[in-house]
Amino acid sequence: MSERGARHAALDTVIFDIGGVLIDWNPRYLYRQLFDDEQTMERFLADVCDSQWNEQQDAGRPWDEAVQLRSAEFPEHAALIAAYRTRWDEMLRGPMHDSVAILDELRARGVRLYALTNWSQETFPLAFERYAFLRAFEGIVVSGQERMIKPDPAIFDVLLNRYGVQPERAVYIDDAPRNVAVAAKLGMHALHFRDAAVLRADLVALGLLDSASSEASQHG
Repeated sequence: MSERGARHAALDTVIFDIGGVLIDWNPRYLYRQLFDDEQTMERFLADVCDSQWNEQQDAGRPWDEAVQLRSAEFPEHAALIAAYRTRWDEMLRGPMHDSVAILDELRARGVRLYALTNWSQETFPLAFERYAFLRAFEGIVVSGQERMIKPDPAIFDVLLNRYGVQPERAVYIDDAPRNVAVAAKLGMHALHFRDAAVLRADLVALGLLDSASSEASQHG
């Protein structure tokens, strides 16, 4: 282990965000099938089914209620709004394999693994059933089940308290800078996910992955 890695020898836990880190999810994967041009689609995703609307489902609002309310506001788009729920699985492109490989390596090394995700409690079970690698986690905190979402520090506390995780012994990985900032304030080693190669280098530097095995996996 490198000298830098030795300074972090107490680290024994890694907490992953899921969407954008381990699973490639994007509503555009569905709506490109439903719109003839990109600009019209982007206007719809900015003005009708926007990220703030979707976040309310992540925070626990039932999908039926969400679709009904938004359809009343934009009746001309009712069918497109309904598709956000009925064809939700078409927004899943699949596992981000290089990141999943890192998860597998951490599990093989005996690292404690947890996930903290902003996700609707109605749709998360579909992803959990589809992607077997999600069973690698000792525990997953889903925002829709807790009725609170990141970056609220309270949902981070739910995970830390429920599973007895000591923040100073944990690494938190997320593609959203606002969530990374909260994890850091709570005392975790917080990493902003950009791609799997950068993540791998960060985890090697922290002593959680071995540099030799990492190089082999990159060239293997």
